[in-house]
Amino acid sequence: MRAERRWGWLLAAPAILGFLIFTIGPMIASLFFSLTDWQIGAPAKFVGLGNYRQLGHDPLFWKSLSVTTYYTLGVVPLTLVVGFVIAMLVNQGIRGRGFWRTVYYLPTLVPAVASSVLWIWIFNPDFGLLNSMLRQAGLPTSSWIYGEQSAVPSLILMSTWGFGNAMVIFLAGLQGVPRQLYEAVAIDGGGSWARFRHVTLPFMTPTIFYNLVTGTIGTFQVFNQAYIMTQGGPNNATEFYIYYLYTKAFTDSEIGYASALAWVLFVIVLVITVLLFRNARRWVYYEMGAAR
Repeated sequence: MRAERRWGWLLAAPAILGFLIFTIGPMIASLFFSLTDWQIGAPAKFVGLGNYRQLGHDPLFWKSLSVTTYYTLGVVPLTLVVGFVIAMLVNQGIRGRGFWRTVYYLPTLVPAVASSVLWIWIFNPDFGLLNSMLRQAGLPTSSWIYGEQSAVPSLILMSTWGFGNAMVIFLAGLQGVPRQLYEAVAIDGGGSWARFRHVTLPFMTPTIFYNLVTGTIGTFQVFNQAYIMTQGGPNNATEFYIYYLYTKAFTDSEIGYASALAWVLFVIVLVITVLLFRNARRWVYYEMGAAR
């Protein structure tokens, strides 16, 4: 028994050490740096909570937080709805079902940089695909990512295009819905809406909740679009939180202030996640009541 325990610790040691060295260690270091005024190439000066107090008077901090929140409130619901609807469609016994599942999932396999470059062309106001289609239809065109008001909605549209991950998870959840319950609803005279409302939706709430939590955490960390496509513009319209943190750390070399930004984001995401879990008790259904 002792030999098995020793072998267990020995085999787990690389993962444990990696977690301690490459995750916990940098987190502790960043917490210390957040209490200092440290610029690259200069000694760190301890300032206590000075960086955190400065955040309250930083207009770009509030701008980046509001832009990221706006983006999250747009992307997460759209991705959930689109991914759920497409998953239900490709879960039907249609011809070429495997082909359509692959087609809808492919956008998630495109590298972030390649996807951003592709969408820069699609959003081009002069010769981009979207405005060309709008002109042919006789509809007004848009500035897309080059307009202050349309930049974030354009990026929301772009991110919704990558609903493939959510779709696959929803599809896996749909495979686990008991078929006998559909038969019971049909025997009672229920139609498609009754099957969806009383069987599909309740059994899919854990999957919806999972995609909601992971989607929220992921969108609060959006970076690639701002860095590659807009550089935070126009007029800071796409100054996402992580992009602002990046510029503070690696453009302005304010490592201490950037570390404070990182910890504030950690607390924000933690609070939102806790609230989502507490609220989930009201609407997430589990087959085992003790699991709620």
